[in-house]
Amino acid sequence: MRVVVMGAGGYVGSRLVPALLAAGHQVTATFTRAAAAERFWWVYRVEVVEVDVLDRPTVRSAVAGAEALYYLVHGLGGDDFPTSDREGAYNAAHAAVRAGLGRIVYLGGLVPAVADGDLSPHLRSRLEVEQVLTDSGVPTLALRAAMVVGSGSTSFEIMRQLSERLPVQVLPRWMDSRVEPVAVTDVVAALVGALTAPAVSRAFDLGSGERMPYAALLRLYADRAGLRRVQVRVPGLPTALVSRLAPALTRAPASTVQSLVESLHHDMVCGRPDLMVQLIPRGHALTPVAEAIDRALAVPDAAVPDPGRDILGPLSSDAAWTGSLSG
Repeated sequence: MRVVVMGAGGYVGSRLVPALLAAGHQVTATFTRAAAAERFWWVYRVEVVEVDVLDRPTVRSAVAGAEALYYLVHGLGGDDFPTSDREGAYNAAHAAVRAGLGRIVYLGGLVPAVADGDLSPHLRSRLEVEQVLTDSGVPTLALRAAMVVGSGSTSFEIMRQLSERLPVQVLPRWMDSRVEPVAVTDVVAALVGALTAPAVSRAFDLGSGERMPYAALLRLYADRAGLRRVQVRVPGLPTALVSRLAPALTRAPASTVQSLVESLHHDMVCGRPDLMVQLIPRGHALTPVAEAIDRALAVPDAAVPDPGRDILGPLSSDAAWTGSLSG
């Protein structure tokens, strides 16, 4: 199948592309700047197209002749990212209709069981993009995930770097909210499976089956990383204060950290975990969270190039700010 991956240079997209190639698909990988594709080992096995999702003609040109579109474009920076996300989604939806695509596959965030107005701007924008794509009339398989575990994943890296920086972890009451992490290996398996699942618009919650409070996840991470950390509860600590302080403790973009912190107030767990089975291959075993953390933290053999490495671990193409603060 000929597929277009918009957002191929992102964390999940860069790990999805080789899985699609291994499954025998023809891949068009889009980048805001074509030169950015050069850092990926698979660059010469795909068609690289320069696309600005806010420019409708370039989006339309990229999907012409394709059969399916992966839409993995997200904005977390700037005050107006929801507007940019919405416009990009409209352009993708318009292009998909014009090209007669058989399906769109979108990766967004889990949706807490709360009113839309109570969602953080980050989660509300993810849901709005999903709705725009679904409303196009092109069958849209919307995959939803909370924290994706793996070296290079934004949420995982923020957890890693905050854990390294803070020997004493101050826990607001909202850190009792539950989260259901999922390994990037399982996310990629589900994304590939979405190409052959029935072409019917539907949301699929992706998770490991392990649900835990954020505070417990921090303890699990510290244990697997060999860190001795003390947790102190401060129930009244305001989110606004945490979102202002946290960026100074990591190398992640400040606006990204702030957006993610604002999303910690609600349970981020799967509502219908049974639906994920429809996407993953028969016999595929979900990766336990502790194992996923271990593999993400494992130091790769420098003699092994990226194609031979575990995608849960670091790849040479990962963003420069990721990885251990001591590395």
